[in-house]
Amino acid sequence: MRIGEICTVQTIYCKGDETVQAAALLMRKHHVGDLVVIEQTNEERIPVGILTDRDIVVSVIALGLDPASLLVGDIMSADLLTASEDDDVYETIDRMRSRGIRRVPVVNNAGGLTGIVSVDDLLEFLAEEMGELSRISSHQQSHEKRARQ
Repeated sequence: MRIGEICTVQTIYCKGDETVQAAALLMRKHHVGDLVVIEQTNEERIPVGILTDRDIVVSVIALGLDPASLLVGDIMSADLLTASEDDDVYETIDRMRSRGIRRVPVVNNAGGLTGIVSVDDLLEFLAEEMGELSRISSHQQSHEKRARQ
């Protein structure tokens, strides 16, 4: 399955020149724990980083810094892993696992933001797959009963 089929398409994003306080308010408003940081080109929103609520706590609050005086670009994680909409789900899981990343922006062929996939999205997908797999035995037993009558 393609990652574009299971990602969340309503992705909340901001630019790197917004204040950390404005970003935190955006997270609160949309009930999310992360924002994709973008640069706007002519027609595409290109992901350049990600900001998590944990980044704000560890890099700003814990150090007693003023979130209104810092910019998102100052504290965002810029070592960004992205996935193409056409990437295989299991390959994406492998890449996330090897880098220890819980959220990955999903991009189109032009590199523009089209969604985000999280560990929660992947767990939901895998749980559905496991459910389908568990039904094989009961289907097989039912088939054997009919064949032996």
